[in-house]
Amino acid sequence: MGGGGQQTDRVSGTERRSGSYSWEEVQKHTKRGDQWIVVERKVYDVSQWAKRHPGGLRILGHYAGEDATEAFTAFHPNLQLVRKYMKPLLIGELEASEPSQDRQKKAALVEDFRALRERLEAEGCFKTQPLFFILHLGHILLLEAVSLLLLWYFGTGWINTAVVAVLLGTAQSQAGWLQHDFGHLSVFKTSRWNHLVHKFIIGQLKGASANWWNHRHFQHHAKPNIITKDPDVNMLNAFVVGDVQPLEDFIWCVSYYVRYLLCYTQFYGFFGAVLLFNVVSHKIEVYVVSERLDECVVVLVCRFIESHWFVWVTQMSHIPMNIDHEKHKDWFSMQLVATCNIEPSAFNDWFSGHLNFQIEHHLFPTMPRHNYWRAAPQVRALCEKHGVKYHEKTLFRAFADVVGSLEKSGELWLDAYLHK
Repeated sequence: MGGGGQQTDRVSGTERRSGSYSWEEVQKHTKRGDQWIVVERKVYDVSQWAKRHPGGLRILGHYAGEDATEAFTAFHPNLQLVRKYMKPLLIGELEASEPSQDRQKKAALVEDFRALRERLEAEGCFKTQPLFFILHLGHILLLEAVSLLLLWYFGTGWINTAVVAVLLGTAQSQAGWLQHDFGHLSVFKTSRWNHLVHKFIIGQLKGASANWWNHRHFQHHAKPNIITKDPDVNMLNAFVVGDVQPLEDFIWCVSYYVRYLLCYTQFYGFFGAVLLFNVVSHKIEVYVVSERLDECVVVLVCRFIESHWFVWVTQMSHIPMNIDHEKHKDWFSMQLVATCNIEPSAFNDWFSGHLNFQIEHHLFPTMPRHNYWRAAPQVRALCEKHGVKYHEKTLFRAFADVVGSLEKSGELWLDAYLHK
């Protein structure tokens, strides 16, 4: 560690050294309670501040001892504002003789990717088209309104109930893609408005926790398909409780259930309305608790559509890809090895919420999804230049690969169980 003066940390009030550091020194600080990160060659001690990080403490821990410049740029739409809050955490810089990248990260690829991002910003690919998101929200609300009107005019017969279930399942799936947009801060210019609308969409329209989503999903983007760091390959609880989830988040979730009960109790009764949004695992369980077959149809069809829609779309771009322990790759290489695209079309774009452009989404999470198609050719060109594989499949091939990957995993588990 090079020499330096002392400076007071305005966050903790403690004295800390200001100087120059080697990568060897930085990489010693990777444990909880003692974590350093590097952003733009500057070294920051985030040990005490990690618990206050809006994105959660885990995501900082995932980058402890590493260069986090690309992740820092990818996740924050207003870099100047964030840099101001980081000043009290600054403890020094990398030694002049040290490279900007740690370990085996490819410096030339990193620089070319930064140039690509600057070019896309100049071309307006990070600018939002408000009408796109207004229309998307409108079609979700329309589906829910039509569902209620069908029940009002045609009752709760078998056929009408099945149609309503399909409409509600579609609305729920599309609301999931919309909350994803606001959760990634890709719609409004300010984080505050993105967070506010995100809480409304995921809370009022989905009945889920925005804080839970943030805590989980940003880790996935920071370290996709990396064992112990990506929650999508390490299961977490469905809700974040205690000090992490604020009261207002809980109120948003409750408002969803209140709205649904008010809307559907008048058609199916309280018990039937409860069945409408509760997850049902087996048909036999439904028939034991209810003799009304039309209620069962709503639950089974709606949940079948929504759950399968969500799982297949979100996993088709990751599960078939490489899942491994931390290899400390650069941002571009890490994202490309863990994600793949599904060929674009009007249906695929709508069906997947534009997550068929999973590569572009992971590289630029704050980019509005209606601009992914503009970035895709330039990302592909960068891959070709550096010999990085750009994976793109048909929708059918992607679904088949999910099944194949699960089958392979099952065989490995079976082999390990039988021969342990």
